Amino acid sequence: MTRPRSCPDLYAAAAAALLVTAAVLVGRYVYTYDDLIVGWPPLLGRWDPHLGPGTPAAVLVAAGVVAYGPAVAARLPWRALLPAAWGTALAWTWSLALIDGWDRGIAGRLTTSQEYLSVVDRWHDVPATLRDFNGHILLHSPDNWPAHVAGHPPGATLTYVLLDRIGLGGGGWAGALTITVGATACVAVLVTVRALTGERLARRAAPFLALAPAAVWMGTSADGYFTAVAAWAVALLALAVTRRSPGWAAGSGLLFGLTCYLSYGLTLFAVIAAAVLVLGRRGVRERPVLLAALLAGAAVVPVAFTAAGFDWWEAYRLLVTRYYEGAAGVRPYAYWGWANLACTVLITGLATVAGLRRAGSVLVRRRAGSERADGVRAGEVRLAFLVAAGLLALLAADLSGMSKAETERIWLPFALWLLAACAFLTRPRGWLTAQAVLALLVNHLVATGW
Repeated sequence: MTRPRSCPDLYAAAAAALLVTAAVLVGRYVYTYDDLIVGWPPLLGRWDPHLGPGTPAAVLVAAGVVAYGPAVAARLPWRALLPAAWGTALAWTWSLALIDGWDRGIAGRLTTSQEYLSVVDRWHDVPATLRDFNGHILLHSPDNWPAHVAGHPPGATLTYVLLDRIGLGGGGWAGALTITVGATACVAVLVTVRALTGERLARRAAPFLALAPAAVWMGTSADGYFTAVAAWAVALLALAVTRRSPGWAAGSGLLFGLTCYLSYGLTLFAVIAAAVLVLGRRGVRERPVLLAALLAGAAVVPVAFTAAGFDWWEAYRLLVTRYYEGAAGVRPYAYWGWANLACTVLITGLATVAGLRRAGSVLVRRRAGSERADGVRAGEVRLAFLVAAGLLALLAADLSGMSKAETERIWLPFALWLLAACAFLTRPRGWLTAQAVLALLVNHLVATGW
């Protein structure tokens, strides 16, 4: 008797659910709050069942995508599909954020004592602040920066400082910008997948990217903004190598440079960029100037910040010291080394786990030489390779030990590339339902925070 093809998918999803369950139980009954320094392990938050003004909208968006998403994504003209995906991601993220209300869910997120807006008033003289930025990273330094400011290069804080300077100050504007920009990340992934693997797979991935459980943390975390910048850097690179365009390559490099000055950990996006270059090697061979344009673009932001007096390498060295002076010096790697992966399950969903299983199967069969040479199969191998690069970058971040806890927020930029694996799934409505239910349960049962 032939085993249904969906059974291994269900086994993979069940194993992921067990991983999350183990992380919850071990976190609550083996360790204490003083060990892990999170309120509802493995998530940073607290148990708080609640409803909110965003609840009806979130349910309606989820129901609409489950019922019509796959069919609409398959039939809508490509130029219309991209804004439709962005609009859906916006609606999904806004509605989830508003489950916690306007103040707690959006306007107050980036104004807490550890967040970027709390130091906007200290940036009266931007060049002077950049020159002196490293002098306030360590905990014992005078007027040390709050955790999130110290934990990132100044490009992150400077974004919100500039927003304030143009008259859009306060948490409401910062939250709206972060959600609006962050929601474009799903479009960037779709553009990349279509350019490198074909339109069919991009269309299949679209509903899953628009209805990502990661949206719980995309609204409103600055990491959602970082996610979009990094995703568009990869998308422009994919367009550059497939269209042989030095302009797209320079734009990609510019965004890669900016990405490194938004978050130190996103230097790992070099792994995903390398995968894109491998997949587009024919275009690079035909137009070597693409690499020159990419590198030239990538130098712009680092040169500008260095000329302004900010030393990236020294800042990173100081950050590592501060990291272990704080919570990271207490949080046990023996727990977070695997519990971080449970957080990844929560931000990507069980459907992504099943998709990753299928992606791995594609790569194994390709290595065994059993893949057909037709275009569809070639596209699947290319997508599996791209997803594997995203997973490798995430695992490298985990092994580094520089992300113990809070990875439901910190790893958002990597998570979206894993979600692309959902293009391999059959019966998408069932898996979309699982994705939506997970996001709604987490957002309604846990008061997430960072």
